[in-house]
Amino acid sequence: MNIDFTPEDEAFRDEARGFIAANLPPECADSPALGVMTDKSVVKLWHKTLYEKGWAAPAWPEAYGGTGWNATQRFIFNEEIARANAPRLMPFGLTMVGPVIYTFGNAEQKSRHLQGILSGDVWWCQGYSEPGAGSDLASLKTMAVRDGDHYVVNGQKIWTSYAHEADWIFCLVRTEQSAKRQEGISFLLIDMRTPGIEVRPIISIAGLHHLNEVFFTDVKVPVQNLIGEENKGWTYAKYLLVQERTSIGGVPESRKKAAHIKAIARAERNGTRMGGR
Repeated sequence: MNIDFTPEDEAFRDEARGFIAANLPPECADSPALGVMTDKSVVKLWHKTLYEKGWAAPAWPEAYGGTGWNATQRFIFNEEIARANAPRLMPFGLTMVGPVIYTFGNAEQKSRHLQGILSGDVWWCQGYSEPGAGSDLASLKTMAVRDGDHYVVNGQKIWTSYAHEADWIFCLVRTEQSAKRQEGISFLLIDMRTPGIEVRPIISIAGLHHLNEVFFTDVKVPVQNLIGEENKGWTYAKYLLVQERTSIGGVPESRKKAAHIKAIARAERNGTRMGGR
């Protein structure tokens, strides 16, 4: 597909490219990806740079700190980020739970959480999959039982990316046993420092650590950490999934890698080596 850019689009590209060239720290551009992300300290450094510019959350509404860019500008910006080999920002806050909070959360939840997500000071992880509830997520069994002003959470999550580095986790939990499976699920925000949470690493065959198991044993979560209505978490989870699938596909990075592979293939076919070697 060919896209014709307007002079205004090209001016925006020049602005974005110039800012990235002038402000991307060398350690960010040169840092290799570990697992599915770059080292945390490197990502936080670049996140802070974009936040201070006001460019950390291009897809967010302006009222919550977004840029006000249109779809073409966001596309161009993502292309320039990939072109410069800048690290991708951690998506669990910016592209997943952040939009859920500003769409379905109450005023206190927005005030408490959005700024930390926007600035990159607070990292999140996603508590969805379980040993018996992966592709069939609605069969999850982690329970949250109401006890006064708290829910008491017991259960296990698995394949939880970066739980060992996260400050908070957003979780799907079962709050109703007798209802239809999708109708008995709620969406909770849980502080990872809460007593009763245990994180166990899952080390990949390559020796990398970004996945984890997370165990909840009588974890007390304030009722005020419930997003929206009890037993309506499936609705919020579907909304989050749309944000996830449309925001973290990595299309610009994949285009760049595909172009590099094609260049290597042409060089090999012509009997030359990339970089003149």
